[in-house]
Amino acid sequence: MTHGFTFARGVTRLRAIALALGALVVGACQNTDPLGPTGDEAAPVTTAPLADSAVTEAASFLTGATAPGIVFASFDLPLSLLGSVHTGAYRTPDKYSLLNTLSAGRAKGARLVLKLSGSSDSYVKNSDGTFSFTKWKAMVDRFKAISFGSYLTDGTILGHYLIDEPYLTSRWGGKAVPQSTVEAMAKYSKQLWPGMTTLVRVHPTWLASSSLTYTYLDAGWAQYAARKGDPTKWITAEAAAAKQKGLGLIVSLNVINGGNGSSGIRGTSSGQYSMSATELKTYGSALLNQTRACGFLMWQYSSTYFGRSDIKTAMSALSTKARYHVKTSCRQ
Repeated sequence: MTHGFTFARGVTRLRAIALALGALVVGACQNTDPLGPTGDEAAPVTTAPLADSAVTEAASFLTGATAPGIVFASFDLPLSLLGSVHTGAYRTPDKYSLLNTLSAGRAKGARLVLKLSGSSDSYVKNSDGTFSFTKWKAMVDRFKAISFGSYLTDGTILGHYLIDEPYLTSRWGGKAVPQSTVEAMAKYSKQLWPGMTTLVRVHPTWLASSSLTYTYLDAGWAQYAARKGDPTKWITAEAAAAKQKGLGLIVSLNVINGGNGSSGIRGTSSGQYSMSATELKTYGSALLNQTRACGFLMWQYSSTYFGRSDIKTAMSALSTKARYHVKTSCRQ
């Protein structure tokens, strides 16, 4: 296991080199849609992406692949905040921002989850609101000519986020996206980029409720909120379901709308509360105690919430736990 002082020294060197590269790296834009994951889609940029060779030294001693433990990340985290605490992020880049996003992540030794089908569900829906596999493939095809090879090899790309909450009928025109369709999406992704891990944000117990054998889907996603009850009992069941289906497991907290109300911090949805620092540490520790966990992500970045001193302290503690977690692959 990598020792703390070695990690800290690596981060210090990384920051120095990243500072020198900073003028060349264009960060991805932040979007703050309160209804769900958002990302980097933006107008075309004219600055050329940082060449692979220009960041080789910056990433050589601390890349996503060689970083200790599992990623500690958030949806829509500004890439400028990546460092020793926040070691990854979820992004929805477009074809103009993609390479700049990857270069910026690599320069920080980060691990990024990419959603390549767009920041809005509307891009992949039929006129009646149901899911369109055809439209989803068209969105993903925007990137088919891009070789992700070096970013996969060095671990900058943690995985391809296929779809959000396929089980939720209210999200998909009253009709859930079947497990077989999720597997077909994973197959399509693998046809384009065989080395890219495929992820879906849905709890493994739903994936396990189908008799389907998952060949192309690599990992499920268990996002906890206080309303789900005892966190240890809940994540144990989800980990068991993932193991049963031969899937990896991303663990996650809904820090903005998933609290029990004790924080007094109102969430972005009516009647919902953000997690307190105590909740963060309690729930997060329960999730990180699962050895099957291959990544830890929070929904979602808020400058006000993330900027609180008590929340910063709690996140730093959880990040340390993620750093010393057994290094687990999302591809089981």
